[in-house]
Amino acid sequence: MSSDLNSTEGPVESAAERVSAGATDQAPAGRRPKVGLLGTGPWAHRTHAPALAAHAGSDFVGVWGRRPEAAAELAHEYGVKVYEDPDALFAECDAVAFALPPDVQAAMAVRAAAAGCHLLLDKPVATTVEDARAVAEAAARHQVASVVFLTLRFAEPTASWVEEQAARSGWFTAAAHWLGAVFPPDGTPSAYADSPWRKAKGGLWDVGPHALSVLIPVLGEVTAVSATPGPSDVVQLALRHTSGAASTAVLSLGAPRAAAGVGLELRGTEGVHELPGWSDVPGAYGRALDALLTAARTGVPDPRGAEFGARLTEILAEAEAQLPT
Repeated sequence: MSSDLNSTEGPVESAAERVSAGATDQAPAGRRPKVGLLGTGPWAHRTHAPALAAHAGSDFVGVWGRRPEAAAELAHEYGVKVYEDPDALFAECDAVAFALPPDVQAAMAVRAAAAGCHLLLDKPVATTVEDARAVAEAAARHQVASVVFLTLRFAEPTASWVEEQAARSGWFTAAAHWLGAVFPPDGTPSAYADSPWRKAKGGLWDVGPHALSVLIPVLGEVTAVSATPGPSDVVQLALRHTSGAASTAVLSLGAPRAAAGVGLELRGTEGVHELPGWSDVPGAYGRALDALLTAARTGVPDPRGAEFGARLTEILAEAEAQLPT
């Protein structure tokens, strides 16, 4: 928790009250919420750090990483403090952003919530149901806000498109695919290929949350899931939803470069609707931080928070259990 947003006299403020006091439209200069970053990998360099540094409603104050030299390098690039101890970062921040492997993130998020920090989480929240539920329960117990950065739910025009389709009815079916070339059979692997958890978990866990983050708000909660393996790390999900609609999602990080791409098509009584393209991922991350600070200020949980992240983990774990080992 950031000490300069707390009064030394009177009752201790809740985390939401601290952020409300630090909101740019309500507080004097220098009292904006302080945000720290945990993680130093490619995603932190390309998205998290630039978005946090550019955000107009908060102050990016520091970095912690499991590799001190990488944390020092990233902190120096943005002129912020490097922390050797994550708990020291929690003590000085109002919110923390995570760019860590999911199962490292989960344990750190529980500690951050206990310290009173709001949580800007990455997907998946965790790769076990127990760990994902622990994060959601910690956020609720300590009354901190949480948002999971699911790109399609914050990038534009995809975020608005999802809201428009969720307002429609009469959906019959949907087909999604997210075919990444992180580990392509041809050509050079991507910058994310050195990620051990991606190698171990594949497209189901890395890009599956993205597909589900669109299918669920439009078609309703998943009531049944089946999973079938394909070539490389391909997994095909078949889903049923509370609306009665059926959907499929084909997921991979090992697609040939010429076959890579993302798409989602909805079909129903109002016709066929296709997911639009998007860009500016750092901008989308900034909107995710906006959503977190709004939830903190108002006390109204964001629907893309840790509880939703835990539900995504439950679905993915159920699917994984059906695949050959």
